Amino acid sequence: MSQEINATYANCVPADPYCFAFCKDEILMKHTGSGLCVPLASDLADLSLQKAATPSLGQLDGRAYYAATVTKDQAPDGFSFFVLRRLYGQIHNEWFWQAFRAYHITNWLKSTQFCGRCGSPLSLDNHELAMKCANCGNMIYPRLSPAIIVAVTRGDKLLLARNRMRPELYSVIAGFVEPGETLEDCVQRELMEEVGVKVTDITYFGSQPWPFPDSLMIGFTAKAVSDSIRIDNNEIIEAAWFSADQLPAIPPSVSIGRRLIDWFANNNQKGKF
Repeated sequence: MSQEINATYANCVPADPYCFAFCKDEILMKHTGSGLCVPLASDLADLSLQKAATPSLGQLDGRAYYAATVTKDQAPDGFSFFVLRRLYGQIHNEWFWQAFRAYHITNWLKSTQFCGRCGSPLSLDNHELAMKCANCGNMIYPRLSPAIIVAVTRGDKLLLARNRMRPELYSVIAGFVEPGETLEDCVQRELMEEVGVKVTDITYFGSQPWPFPDSLMIGFTAKAVSDSIRIDNNEIIEAAWFSADQLPAIPPSVSIGRRLIDWFANNNQKGKF
């Protein structure tokens, strides 16, 4: 599957393609006089990058772009590694979200090298974004794990919780959808399991790809039936109701969780709660 990147561009568009080069959860970016930008293939021609996706994942500004992996000690002069999610607002918005896509596909390829049906090695399909088993014909597509995330209100208060995995921040409740569930079923189940809260008026808010490693976050708002909270003491270590003018430490603006909290704060200012 992997091969030297300098020998892969016979089928790309003539323009020098972009390279989203990753080391774990960090991305290599180029410093320019106007800020940060995604490197071009020619910028990284002397590095031993390993291709980690199809020759082209799409087009950006008339150029093909692809994903690659690189070791951290390979950053050349004028380039630096950045934690991907912290680049929000520092590079063009389209670049940022395409970097999320490239990161998702890179991780999928790393973990999808052998057929789960017969155990044979896989290779990229020539016609679509999938890994194909030459032995049994099994096709494996990029994994996408749907998860709900919900802002629950009770009057002019918002339910926020601290998760054991990230105890320094409070955020809204989230959880993965299970087989056989609707998204609304998942909202009800996750809230009951994690904080013991029953809700009504479940309303779609928006969605966001979250490739850490392969989620699609689907946002909702809902209204609590009561202000009673019963945390599970497993994933959730603390939960409480907060007013808009007394919010605790919350996630950065890149996440849909923060967008839901901002939605609550903005609507509270307008007297809608």
